[in-house]
Amino acid sequence: AVSLLKIIVQMYKVFVNEKALFLTNKIEKETNFQLFLLESIDIRKLVINIYTDKVENAYLYYPDEKAILTKLKEKVPYQKAGGGLVYNKKGEVLFIFRNGKWDLPKGGKEKGEEMNLTAMREVEEETGVGKLKIKRKLQKTYHIFKRNKVFKLKITHWFEMYSEHEGELIPQLNEGIEKVAWLNPEQVKEALKNSYENIKLLFEEEKGFE
Repeated sequence: AVSLLKIIVQMYKVFVNEKALFLTNKIEKETNFQLFLLESIDIRKLVINIYTDKVENAYLYYPDEKAILTKLKEKVPYQKAGGGLVYNKKGEVLFIFRNGKWDLPKGGKEKGEEMNLTAMREVEEETGVGKLKIKRKLQKTYHIFKRNKVFKLKITHWFEMYSEHEGELIPQLNEGIEKVAWLNPEQVKEALKNSYENIKLLFEEEKGFE
């Protein structure tokens, strides 16, 4: 590890246990962040150190901006997911409550499935909300998690959607979803206090939630 280096451009923000690991291709003078070389780093060891608070602020450096994410995917098994930030005609947002936190509906991509269809299917399966229309593509979020003793990178493609669904909300219980709710802007701000960092990131670009 090389410490006392400052990164100017934070290309990608990858969340590890709610801490941000930045991928970057630019470096400039000193600060308290640790810099690791993506080419040679033992990713598993770094992630464990972040989980156990041995590493707080970390950057992964790779000089080629266009290949930086590809290089990470070579080192960590990855999976793609699709999710929706869904509005209704009242301007409320569709949330799910799972594992003690507010979240947005999302799920894994099936083989051969277009990502926009993944996102719409997952929203409907997890919440019971149909009549979905995609308004625009949002940013992707990146999250490293542990499953069956293996660390994986989840790349979630997000879409802003609209629905005129006024029927019952049906939480997908077998996916651990306890409840589904339409939240107004004030309720959203409150829910985000008990949510995930990558979900908060999505709302930074949404009007009324800055």
